[in-house]
Amino acid sequence: TSLHKKRLRVESPRSFSLSLSRFLFSSIPPQEALNPKGYSDLVSIWRGIWGAGMEEPGQLKRAFIDSLAGALAGGISRTVTSPLDVIKIRFQVQLEPTSSWALLQRDMYRPSKYTGILQASKDIFREEGLAGFWRGNVPALLMYMPYTAIQFTVLHKLKTFAAGSSRSEDHLQLSPYLSYVSGALAGCAATIGSYPFDLLRTILASQGEPKIYPNMRSAFFDIIQTRGIRGLYAGLTPTLVEIIPYAGLQFGSYDTFKRWMMAWNRYRNSKLGLYEEDNSASSFQLFLCGFAAGTCAKAVCHPLDVVKKRFQIEGLQRHPKYGARIENQTYKSMLHAFREIVAKEGFAGLYKGIFPSLVKSAPAGAVTFVAYEYISDWLESILT
Repeated sequence: TSLHKKRLRVESPRSFSLSLSRFLFSSIPPQEALNPKGYSDLVSIWRGIWGAGMEEPGQLKRAFIDSLAGALAGGISRTVTSPLDVIKIRFQVQLEPTSSWALLQRDMYRPSKYTGILQASKDIFREEGLAGFWRGNVPALLMYMPYTAIQFTVLHKLKTFAAGSSRSEDHLQLSPYLSYVSGALAGCAATIGSYPFDLLRTILASQGEPKIYPNMRSAFFDIIQTRGIRGLYAGLTPTLVEIIPYAGLQFGSYDTFKRWMMAWNRYRNSKLGLYEEDNSASSFQLFLCGFAAGTCAKAVCHPLDVVKKRFQIEGLQRHPKYGARIENQTYKSMLHAFREIVAKEGFAGLYKGIFPSLVKSAPAGAVTFVAYEYISDWLESILT
């Protein structure tokens, strides 16, 4: 029997709709899912993937655990790391070079608002108070909680299909390539489902004082009035281009590091003469795996994140003290944005905010994975 979930309608620049129920649940048996030749279209193949393993007992409960644990883990991680995220966004949307040498080289006389993490922290605290470090956190939570819920649920479905089992132990036996692909696809599904909140978070976090938008509601209606529904999806293309390698690297490397930790535990126990069946990673080891995975993913994908942020704040009204404004249609495409940033700001422009981004992404990844593992285990224990 098909499980009917609430449909989530997503308006893209091309006004298409997406039903997560069609993605996550269907009644096609796994035997048919593994043989897609008889399907009439690509959607049917995808339905076969999501239906794989649904006939195993407890699959609905597993989906509930994944989504709830993912949402709570995402909310905790986002709130804890919000100050670093705000600082990172301020750097990324600042057109002026951050060093005085770059300023002289390009004959630019306007000084940069933010030049370093410590200086930015002091300025934000002095001008906006402690609350300034959590600016945009409400839309960030509204974005990140459904994002991580969708991401972990879809990830588990994909791994269940690939491994032929819903057991997490079997998922660890998947190749790094399959972990990468599963993470990338899960990231895409989560991004499409939560993107407008990501856009609102970026706008509210970047505006500074005095505020142009006093709250999320005013920002939402202003975007609708000035840019239409398309405005809520400004920067969606570079975001999807970014999330494929980012989510793939994050989940793929996390699984790899976790396997290495378990192998190390087996080796250490054998050396000590302790032949234990449970060689699972400790909470500290999981934290290290998430820390390393977040660092690897962000270091590789940061330039794409800078380009995404520039598209998201095109046309945003800000106080002049925060630097030059990015006008509408400044960038015609992703490639044009890369060229413009390099031409006007140097290659360093593609790495604006890299340090606070790494400082934020590493603990954010660690907190997300550790919180997910523990909340998932706790939910499983009370629901069985």
